[in-house]
Amino acid sequence: MVKSNGMKVLVTGSNGYIGSVLCPKLIREGFKVKGLDTNFYQGCNLFNYEKSLEQVFKDTRNIIKNDIEDCDAIIHLAALSNDPVGALNPQLTHDINCKASILLAKYAQEVGVKRFIFSSSCSIYGISSEGFIDESGKVNPVTEYAKSKIESEEEISEYADKNFSPVFLRNSTVYGISPMHRVDLVVNNLTGWAYTTGKIRIMSDGTPWRPLIHLEDICRAFIATLKAPRELIHNQTFNVGKNDSNYQIKDIADTIKKIMPECAIEYTGEHGGDSRTYRVDFSKIANILGDYFHPSWDIERGVREILNAYKVNKFSKEDFEGDKFIRLKRIKLLIDSNKVDKDLFWRGVDL
Repeated sequence: MVKSNGMKVLVTGSNGYIGSVLCPKLIREGFKVKGLDTNFYQGCNLFNYEKSLEQVFKDTRNIIKNDIEDCDAIIHLAALSNDPVGALNPQLTHDINCKASILLAKYAQEVGVKRFIFSSSCSIYGISSEGFIDESGKVNPVTEYAKSKIESEEEISEYADKNFSPVFLRNSTVYGISPMHRVDLVVNNLTGWAYTTGKIRIMSDGTPWRPLIHLEDICRAFIATLKAPRELIHNQTFNVGKNDSNYQIKDIADTIKKIMPECAIEYTGEHGGDSRTYRVDFSKIANILGDYFHPSWDIERGVREILNAYKVNKFSKEDFEGDKFIRLKRIKLLIDSNKVDKDLFWRGVDL
């Protein structure tokens, strides 16, 4: 097992939904953490959190070798982070999520970074009729976000050598409370509808399948790939989740209603039958990294956590519908207010 003491980890997207939870955990595990973020979501926190001591304010497209040459490992989270944002400008999605990621991996290999853990997504499976799909199954990305992830995986894998170990974590759809919260994730979203309106609004027909994972468990997966022996993770791809955590959207609504029986489930149908549907097999991560990765959450526990946090933080309907916790609305606000240019670089700031 790789020991954490002395290992320095660069986390890109350190002040995002996952990064703001992961970085404090890494520090508590004994890792030295260097955070890097362009801070698109500064001021959008639900509550305050512990930041890594070393923070770099930088766009990943502008990273140079000097930024990473003191690091032993990189966890690359930074991306335009969901399908609606990815569709806003497909070329930008490719430049940020793919082109910049590949260049970062190239630099990492050249300066001697040992491990490069890439945050990918199960959304690359897109539409799957294969039953439960594992890492060897056919990918079928139907969105710009998903396409950027699989292309990055394929290109970065080519840099693997005896000194450089890329790892690809195909994450399930995440849920749970983060200081940099998001309500554009399905469990968080449906719970938000219930809490702020008394209705659980489903925009599709509720039949699509999604694999789900709690934020705490996804952090455990990243930490596991830092700690596991190199021979277990070298140039490997892992679906990240649990086999009993594939749900239809309507199942999530039923779970929320079980906890909040006064809420009505409302099918709006405005998105029709969502074409993306996939059930994922997670046997590989359980079999290979089972000594290091122990996911423990289920959605009922997660929904209760979310509801409690909404109550404690006085989360309002205005919060739920505003631009702080929805990534697409926040990016559009930055553009419309001329804080960033058409290429999503901060105006008047050299990153």
